[in-house]
Amino acid sequence: MGEIRTDLCLSACMNIDAIIQGISTWALPVLFAIVLHEVAHGWVADKLGDNTARFMGRLTLNPIKHIDPIGTVLIPVLLLVVGSPFLFGYAKPVPINFRKLRNPKRDMIWVALAGPVTNLLLALISTLVLAVTVNMPGSMEWVSQPLALMCQASIIINVVLCIFNLLPLPPLDGGRVAVGLLPGPMAYQLSRLEPFGFLIIILLLVSGVLQSVIGPLIMGSAGALINLALPG
Repeated sequence: MGEIRTDLCLSACMNIDAIIQGISTWALPVLFAIVLHEVAHGWVADKLGDNTARFMGRLTLNPIKHIDPIGTVLIPVLLLVVGSPFLFGYAKPVPINFRKLRNPKRDMIWVALAGPVTNLLLALISTLVLAVTVNMPGSMEWVSQPLALMCQASIIINVVLCIFNLLPLPPLDGGRVAVGLLPGPMAYQLSRLEPFGFLIIILLLVSGVLQSVIGPLIMGSAGALINLALPG
């Protein structure tokens, strides 16, 4: 009986160690990806005439200004604990007043695209850093191994955020791009979905439809970037 308890204790400790290692690997990449995504929206909006985000102090890399307890902390940790194949999260949305933009319909497109484009750039930068990291000498293994894991995590989370946010459904960035590109009546009809957007996303997630549609694209894109950086 005592041996069984020892085995259970060791198993529990190993699980806890794995969770702690996962959090230490993913925490910074998730935080950077989410925060820079939101800051990019506000920065582009500021350049196009809407200073709301700057006025409210949201054009900052200080994570405290952007952290959402549920989207930035709880959801990523829960996904990590249950062994999700990829993580997802969000920060507090940067306030944008589209009516203050110099050309609201056109500029809305650039503001919306700023977030996913930033995540794409972060994924490419992480790929470059990963390529450098895996070629470090063996004496630097204590630095190169954790850094390589963080770079791979950064590639995955940024690819997730880029592709997911480009779905043409308001209030996602892709939905705002679609509203900006479509003719007036069609844009109006699509914009009317915004209050129900997250409910639709949740239903698609629960049903497994969303994973089956974008899952292969996400894992294929992230895997291609990681393989590009790894030797051989």
